[in-house]
Amino acid sequence: MLSLKVSGMTCGGCINAVTRAVQAQDPQAKVQADLASQTVTLETSLSQAQASQLITEAGFPVSNLA
Repeated sequence: MLSLKVSGMTCGGCINAVTRAVQAQDPQAKVQADLASQTVTLETSLSQAQASQLITEAGFPVSNLA
């Protein structure tokens, strides 16, 4: 399980975009996001670096790791 601090998420659409970005590489990934804390928790086979890159490429910079 990974926890990442993600900047810029403001709505359900943002959560969907982050989820789609991760699941494009790991379709079985489970993604939970908390808009208030700007935290994304992942159950995925991806590495922390891979997940961070995918989320950043989707337009939501991983500012630091939670």
